[in-house]
Amino acid sequence: MTETPAIMLQGTGSDVGKTVLVAGLCRLFARRGLRVRPFKPQNMSNNAAVALEPETGGFGEIGRGQWLQALAARTPATVDMNPVLLKPQSETGSQIVLRGKVVGEAKGRDYQRLKASFLESVLASFERLSAEADLVIVEGAGSPAEINLRTGDIANMGFATAAKVPVVLVGDIDRGGVIASLVGTHAILPEADRATIAGFLINKFRGDVQLFDDGLAEITRYTGWPSLGVVPHLAAAARLPAEDSVALERLAREPAGRLTVAVPVIGRIANFDDLDPLRAEPGVDVVFVRPGERLPEEARLVVMPGSKSTIADLEAFRQNGWDNDLRAHVARGGHVVGLCGGYQMLGRIVRDPLGIEGPAREAEGLGLLDVETVMEPEKTVRASSATTPEGEALEGYEIHLGRTSGPDCARPVCLLDGVPDGAASPDGRISGTYLHGLFGADGYRQSVLARLGLAGEATSYRAGVETALDEIAEALERVVDADGLLRIAGGR
Repeated sequence: MTETPAIMLQGTGSDVGKTVLVAGLCRLFARRGLRVRPFKPQNMSNNAAVALEPETGGFGEIGRGQWLQALAARTPATVDMNPVLLKPQSETGSQIVLRGKVVGEAKGRDYQRLKASFLESVLASFERLSAEADLVIVEGAGSPAEINLRTGDIANMGFATAAKVPVVLVGDIDRGGVIASLVGTHAILPEADRATIAGFLINKFRGDVQLFDDGLAEITRYTGWPSLGVVPHLAAAARLPAEDSVALERLAREPAGRLTVAVPVIGRIANFDDLDPLRAEPGVDVVFVRPGERLPEEARLVVMPGSKSTIADLEAFRQNGWDNDLRAHVARGGHVVGLCGGYQMLGRIVRDPLGIEGPAREAEGLGLLDVETVMEPEKTVRASSATTPEGEALEGYEIHLGRTSGPDCARPVCLLDGVPDGAASPDGRISGTYLHGLFGADGYRQSVLARLGLAGEATSYRAGVETALDEIAEALERVVDADGLLRIAGGR
């Protein structure tokens, strides 16, 4: 295996900030002139992105976090950056995406038996990235402390030991118990796994860092691991795309906007980072509405987000009473935009004759668009050249199953590679499209907001993300032993 310098960030638990730290380090070392590549052996998320498949020139799916890390590293995203992606579609099962392509489905227990068979593909992807890089920064998943999942592991220590990549363990001090979580991880790891850990990082610290000097010393006394830095709470991270549904728990409402946009949080919500450009807009209050809550009456726009299981989420939408709320919203003159699965729900009916989402069935749609959808086995995954019908440039990608047709498709939302996509009601207040990233086009977003009565200074969402990545990299330069990380990475 190519011995390109590489280092792996693993966490003492989920959501300790590994994705942001890897992105920040990718930008830090890219700013130093290194060819950096991000890598995550296994991810679980319904927030997917389209990435290049270098061998064929086609496209495949990877986790949104690795797309962001590639952006941070200033390199195009490829399917090798996240060779195994699990997309949850029920409480117990997930779709399996291998190097960008769907290869099957598995219940959690079945996947535990399958995962070891993916190690060869994972190592091959890592090798391909290493061959073109000066440095590979790897992100673990969950925690190596989940020793009950160690057999056949490919996400944490199973990968690290197979690829001989040194590990830095990340602890989140914001949630409390960081000393116990780091020392406890040291205590329960098998000796071979423990030996891969070269140091630790403390993340999300608030206040005077010197007050934790004794804490750092105690962690080192119990584990023998050196501290590689204490990272403060990074406010700029809030301006980055969210990686997965864990982030939804933090997206609490902070009413400050003159325009309210409501987003129902359906059970298998997917690609909800489509809403990030709206959240970043001054004067816009994006409200993520949880089950049991009502769609706010003051909302001028309701966005129906993507879904990994359209029919199941459509049924849950009705069980929450949101169908009545949505009809009332439309009756008040409100606007509705459906994205991907949300677009499918807005039609008259959704048919799944082959049982792609489960047992073969069909479900009545919300009836706000005169279209119907038929689920088909061929999945569309591609980056699209998109414009409005008037020729205004858009940006985005497609990841969807199903074909939608009907009279309202005569009023498309956009053209994807020259082909009409989406549908709109005769008055234009209800619309839907398969294009993810629709609101990321600054001009289009501003025109939508203006129609809703919010006119303001034009903003650039992508420029804001780039600025946030630079701010995070600069912060890490100040508090992390970056040269020490390079020495560890080079010593593999």
